[in-house]
Amino acid sequence: MIYGNEKLLIYTDGASRGNPGHSAYGFILIFENGEVVHEESGYIGKTTNNRAEYRAVINALEKAKDFHDGRVKVFSDSKLLVQQMKGFWSVKNPRIRKLHGLAKKRTRQFEKVWFEHVPRENSYVSRADELCNEKLDEKNF
Repeated sequence: MIYGNEKLLIYTDGASRGNPGHSAYGFILIFENGEVVHEESGYIGKTTNNRAEYRAVINALEKAKDFHDGRVKVFSDSKLLVQQMKGFWSVKNPRIRKLHGLAKKRTRQFEKVWFEHVPRENSYVSRADELCNEKLDEKNF
């Protein structure tokens, strides 16, 4: 199901209970017309919040390929992730550098990918956060 020139919007979040601690990712894929095409979350073990944020983006971009190959806009409440993905901030941490490289590789599957920082109060980012917390609650963390 690929929608011509319509953008696919991706809202992501990563959560860590403790930093580092038990962590999860969540994301939502939505077409510009408002159609929610996929929601997903997953437990990723003990890690930091920043790594969980990157895992959310990597997994979302991987899944997005099932629905679209054109223009994609990724929204996150992680200023660090967005500024690093835009190339405005350097990636100093070796573990984050590896995830950053993987995320960059995933962006090459699409015609164009933009990253935008949004507040955590954004309704779709809040839903991605709920997905993370539901996954962590399910695991009793």
